[in-house]
Amino acid sequence: MTTSTSSDLSAQIGRDLPFLRRYARALTGSQRTGDSYAAATLEAILVDRSIFRASFQPRVALFRAFHMIWATAGAPTADTEDPKTRLESAALDHMAGLTNNTREALLLSTIESFTFDEIGQIMDIPAQEARDLVDVAITEMQASMAGKVMIIEDEAIIAMDLHSIVGEMGHDVTGIARTRKAAVELASKSRPDLILADIQLADNSSGIDAVKDILAQFDDVPVIFITAFPERLLTGDKPEPAFLISKPYSEEQVRSAISQAMFFASTETLKAPV
Repeated sequence: MTTSTSSDLSAQIGRDLPFLRRYARALTGSQRTGDSYAAATLEAILVDRSIFRASFQPRVALFRAFHMIWATAGAPTADTEDPKTRLESAALDHMAGLTNNTREALLLSTIESFTFDEIGQIMDIPAQEARDLVDVAITEMQASMAGKVMIIEDEAIIAMDLHSIVGEMGHDVTGIARTRKAAVELASKSRPDLILADIQLADNSSGIDAVKDILAQFDDVPVIFITAFPERLLTGDKPEPAFLISKPYSEEQVRSAISQAMFFASTETLKAPV
């Protein structure tokens, strides 16, 4: 491979790497575990360039290479050797009841916006099978559990839309906060099982800072960030979100992320839907 070709490949992978990390984190429910598998994918490509299939679109080729590593490792989830990772351990128990490959297909479709044809290329399955897996995943994940969701969003229309989506999924909305201060106060009054948070809030305060304040009280609450600039939260620094939705978002993306986050939370406060 020439130096020019190698440089082109590096540039292609560099552009898509933040989104591979996002996918890997959502898939495993852990920043550490997800990043480890993303890094393993890059190392594998350096050793054997053939796993980065040149006939595919670069982003598809990168995710396909990840899935080759993922499948070889037995499709694991978050590292549970540390007894403090109770939430991740609970998620592993739930994983046993899900149909194989459904979560991968769901995330690739709704969060990463791959077509069913592209998902088929990534997972080495027919496009129709990819579509069927997504349908099964949505049914299984939404039926798994329900809980209390807090929304941090200063734009009224978006807040109302998120409220509607959350309610239709069977979750309770504890309230909507437009500022950092309001968010902290709302969380103190009713501990949420999940937080949906915008980045830029009404008084120029930060949704990230609001979340940090809340997690200082409740360190095991999953968070889904919603932003027009997801790459700003996927720099490799810590802490980074495991769940991240890009604006403009689709209803399917929100539903998928909520189901994934609730699935991995699995706290005692979550209840089985009636």
